[in-house]
Amino acid sequence: MSTPKQADNKPLLVDLEAGKTYAWCACGLSANQPWCDGSHKPTGLSPKVFKAEESKKAAMCMCKATGNPAFCDGTHSRL
Repeated sequence: MSTPKQADNKPLLVDLEAGKTYAWCACGLSANQPWCDGSHKPTGLSPKVFKAEESKKAAMCMCKATGNPAFCDGTHSRL
């Protein structure tokens, strides 16, 4: 599987905590969207791991087609 599964057709707003590390699901298979639960292992895809630089609300990509992984860039509106 090299093409991720679309988890939703709109972003999910989440609260990010400064200094905390997150693993965004890039495959679309996680039962814990938008976060990775290890479901990607047989797919060849890997999560996007990042550390929040500041505490803030963020729109996480759920269509898995963003040009700015893990954050929504509006790509879902063109799918």
